[in-house]
Amino acid sequence: MFGQRIRGLFTMTKKSPCSIQALYDLCKLTFTPSATSPPSSQAIHKLYSLLDTIGPKDVGLKDESLEDERGHGLFGFSALNRVDRWAQPITYVDIHEGQHFTMCMFCFPTSAVIPLHDHPGMTVLSKVLYGSLHVKAYDWVEPACIRKSEHVGHPTVRLARLAVDKVVTAPHGTSVLYPKSGGNLHCFTAITPCAVLDILAPPYLEAAGRRCTYYRDYPYSSFAHGDEIVGNGEEQDYAWLAVVDTPEDLYMRPGRYMGPAIQR
Repeated sequence: MFGQRIRGLFTMTKKSPCSIQALYDLCKLTFTPSATSPPSSQAIHKLYSLLDTIGPKDVGLKDESLEDERGHGLFGFSALNRVDRWAQPITYVDIHEGQHFTMCMFCFPTSAVIPLHDHPGMTVLSKVLYGSLHVKAYDWVEPACIRKSEHVGHPTVRLARLAVDKVVTAPHGTSVLYPKSGGNLHCFTAITPCAVLDILAPPYLEAAGRRCTYYRDYPYSSFAHGDEIVGNGEEQDYAWLAVVDTPEDLYMRPGRYMGPAIQR
């Protein structure tokens, strides 16, 4: 029944190209144990160059970026299923989930947010397939700079440097984050209905120390204490991050992948 509800969103064209198969094959070649670990910059460049060519139709999506602004949501208007846009969840679509890499999509209604979170020890490639998305991302300052508050209820924070703060609109080149650079901690806010195709390598695995942790960011001035860790005029490029519980209002529903079948 769920698949019937989302069929309008995940619509496969009869003549869909095999770009997604080529992407899977290259990921397998790049991220398997026999490959260079970590992958070389040349291997990652080849991967994101291929990802740059992927569009909505290649993964069974129709372009929702022209949707009107009357709150009809991702699935179009129906007297039976009308839901205010701001009440709609993000749809998560699993394309491939394996030991060495994951391929997946996130489909956002307008104003939906994936809060600030990290990707420990991971390389992540992201491509906005349609629509506009605000991306804000940080990397940790090394060596670690930590502030522990003596006041009950005040968070322990760690200093991070702002890496990305911009709106990304399709078609836009693939972005890449690495374990220690490129904006490993990021948050997404949908400016319009949009979809993002992600490759995560290796995938989250709590037993291996790759647990997804959520954060809240604070302006640099909130915990600076006048000790001038960063230079004058650079304060806006830094923030203090505090660990928070997984947000209770973060709700994702599963979607069924309706693109071309992948031969594994």
